[in-house]
Amino acid sequence: MAHAKTSYVCLGCRASFKQPYDQARERICPRCAEPLIHAGSAFAVPRRRDVAAWRTLTVLLNAGVRFHKSCCGGPGYRPRTLREVRERMTYAQRSGEPIAHALIRRDVG
Repeated sequence: MAHAKTSYVCLGCRASFKQPYDQARERICPRCAEPLIHAGSAFAVPRRRDVAAWRTLTVLLNAGVRFHKSCCGGPGYRPRTLREVRERMTYAQRSGEPIAHALIRRDVG
């Protein structure tokens, strides 16, 4: 049986690579030789020159947020702008909610 492909990301190179998922194996970027981050099978790659999208993605991945398919097909809400990230980080700081949880919260009002 073939393994499902998932996305691995190099934040430094702003590159994504679809590869079979293997939790035991560390993936290395073929461009810079740094470790890749497992982003998930529902990850949509931003354009390489979209600096703001890659900054947003960096915060999400470094906080442990991943892009996995759910029962409804997609990964659920993920902030798409730095403003949305800042709102959720502020909410986490004020409420005491873990950052990874606040980042995937649709509403922080």
